[in-house]
Amino acid sequence: MSGIIGKKIGMTSLFDESGRNIPCTVIQAGPCVVTQIKTTETDGYEAVQLAWGEKKEKRTSKPMKGHFQKANTTPKRTLVEFRDFKAEEGAEWSLGQTIELSTLFEEGDFIDAVGTSKGKGHQGVVRRHNFRGVGDATHGQHNRLRAPGSIGAASYPARVFKGMKMAGRMGGDRVKVFNLKVVKIMPEENLIVVSGAVPGAKNSTVILEK
Repeated sequence: MSGIIGKKIGMTSLFDESGRNIPCTVIQAGPCVVTQIKTTETDGYEAVQLAWGEKKEKRTSKPMKGHFQKANTTPKRTLVEFRDFKAEEGAEWSLGQTIELSTLFEEGDFIDAVGTSKGKGHQGVVRRHNFRGVGDATHGQHNRLRAPGSIGAASYPARVFKGMKMAGRMGGDRVKVFNLKVVKIMPEENLIVVSGAVPGAKNSTVILEK
């Protein structure tokens, strides 16, 4: 599966041919550098490791400095492996090779986006699981509007089952959104516009897969 690394710029909207206003996400993706090529003989599987985003050399460990020097590139912030990253027919990937956005995606393609959702902190069941609350504000329910209600069974099994929907930490999870249509590509600015929402806050790292 081929892919590229980038960051979420924000959201906008574009009009399609029929005049519909489509909500879109703008992502700045690439250029990425090939920093490692894994093969079945040496690693047990085939993959290509891509690096993206500049990083200060003083914040890079010595082993990682050597890793980047082997690929003849500067230290990068994000490293991602892509399994079975196929090159063009008759060509092979090489260390230090630069992969541009326009070489992987075209307008009209359907791609997947992987990102880290916004962290919401500790939330109750109404926000976290869309609970309605216990009853209405009548019949003595003055302080139960956002309560979770009963969580257990009876004296047997006398415990709360794992996975019970309760209050807790919300967000900050790795989320993958499938089948986002590529609406527009601006290779000069390394920008790609996809229909729909992409997980994560502005300037967060996003992985696009094809």
